[in-house]
Amino acid sequence: MNFVLGQKLEMTQTFSILGNFIPVTKIKVEPNTILRIKDQKKDGYTAVVLGFKNKNKIKKSLMGVFKNFGKFRYIKEFRIDEEMNLKPGDKIGLNSFQVGDRVKVSSISKGKGFQGVVKRYGFRGSKATHGNKDQARMPGSIGATAPAHVFKGTRMGGRMGGNRVTISNLEVVKIDLENNILYIKGAFAGARNALVYIQGQGELKVYQKTEEIKTKEQEIKEQENKSSSATSFATSFAKVSEVKKATEDKETKDLPPKASAQGGLKNEETKELKDEKIEK
Repeated sequence: MNFVLGQKLEMTQTFSILGNFIPVTKIKVEPNTILRIKDQKKDGYTAVVLGFKNKNKIKKSLMGVFKNFGKFRYIKEFRIDEEMNLKPGDKIGLNSFQVGDRVKVSSISKGKGFQGVVKRYGFRGSKATHGNKDQARMPGSIGATAPAHVFKGTRMGGRMGGNRVTISNLEVVKIDLENNILYIKGAFAGARNALVYIQGQGELKVYQKTEEIKTKEQEIKEQENKSSSATSFATSFAKVSEVKKATEDKETKDLPPKASAQGGLKNEETKELKDEKIEK
């Protein structure tokens, strides 16, 4: 089981490999810090307490909870069935999720204030005909007279929204590890910047304690840059060597004959002069 806390950003769209349109919701998932591990003996149940999103000022009473891990805006916990190999101070993030995973998303819906039955429950309302003045959106009868009270659970006007809503079986479409953004197909409850609980099936992977491990995309990019720089260096070195060879060949062609050759020519001239003297 893997889980993480995120912040809802906005809805947007993306396209599949086949070019199909996919509506998605963007969630900002910064690394969560594990503050506490609850166990069955001490707390009566097993859970992991997470700290999410940094905060500048906190109460002194929370300093003991946070210890030296940082200052966090949200402190939430996820119940787990079995004890995991986790320690306070470890960090978890998007490296536990994969494209195509099915996740369960929980968030607080938008608060809409006091609303009537038409908006709150989808009532049809009365007919807009003669004799129904100002009655179009009224709830109508709320029960018989004999009980002399309204039964519990009767659908009437009241406060709407602001409830925790959970949607299961949502698909992970894309994961941006560089910017810590998760793309989930479809829509779910919550306004922008709302806190989001994400749970899925799979192995929970942990970041390092002191330094966050490099993402796979960054490693791939670094390897590509190294290989490209090595190939460019090799090609440039080969070009430089070729140019050097060409210049050396040109210089050797333009140089005068060597000293030995010059000496040979002088000896031939002296022999001719000697022969002329002997004939005379």
